[in-house]
Amino acid sequence: MPCLPREPFASTSVQGSAWTDSATPARRIALAYALPGAVVLALGLALWRHGPIAQWAGYHDFADQRPWLGIAHAADVLSNLGFALVGATGLWRLRSAWNAPALRNGRAGWALFFAAVLATSAGSAWYHLAPDNARLVWDRLPIALACAGLLAAVWRETIGASRWVTPALAAGAVASVAWWRSTDLAGAGDLRPYVLLQVLPLLLVPLLQWQHEAPARERRLVAVAMVLYLLAKAAEWADAPLLAALGFCSGHTLKHVLATVAAAVLAQGLFGRQGLARSKGDR
Repeated sequence: MPCLPREPFASTSVQGSAWTDSATPARRIALAYALPGAVVLALGLALWRHGPIAQWAGYHDFADQRPWLGIAHAADVLSNLGFALVGATGLWRLRSAWNAPALRNGRAGWALFFAAVLATSAGSAWYHLAPDNARLVWDRLPIALACAGLLAAVWRETIGASRWVTPALAAGAVASVAWWRSTDLAGAGDLRPYVLLQVLPLLLVPLLQWQHEAPARERRLVAVAMVLYLLAKAAEWADAPLLAALGFCSGHTLKHVLATVAAAVLAQGLFGRQGLARSKGDR
């Protein structure tokens, strides 16, 4: 039988909440998917109407060119170490709590998220050593997979959809980067699918958590993480001005730091949930 979505507005702390007898399968699907589906459709149509989104000129001309200990662009390279710490710690803690009831539905998505955060450390460092479009693939791919993993985890924890969600979103992440690279090699790079995959978690994760009444603590931490990520994107745009103002840190380096903290906040929300469940069970 197909996996039907759980009842909207059921707390994620209640695993597999029951529907009322009067709720037909069609109504379940309509209530759970209508609003998120409308967001996806509206954003997809907006990007389609917008037309191709090109990578801006001078994208690889980062402000901080200073080497250190023989490492080119050292600040932008070494600031990726935080991703390795968060990703590895997240995977280790997830493995130890793999069978916890509070993590069961979204664990595949969270595993993808933390693995992608860990891979971002290597991919982004490799790219920043000698920035060009060929290396940029290995920077963007794990970022896209991290977005897919986060969205898949929350989607399964709230709507409770089938297991296809995680591999499907992962495939979409790979396809979004492949589309950009193939159009780039053809002379007109198009970032629309990649932009779509980055924007969707910012809209859908808070929406799904509100719609299905996720615990207030988790919603607050997700909001903090989202704000940090938006600040990271803003810092990326202000790369040179921030270096001129601060002297020791460029906007792109600050982007790495803020994005690392955002990932750590999401991890705190996840594992804080598991810890709270365990402490309640011990009473």
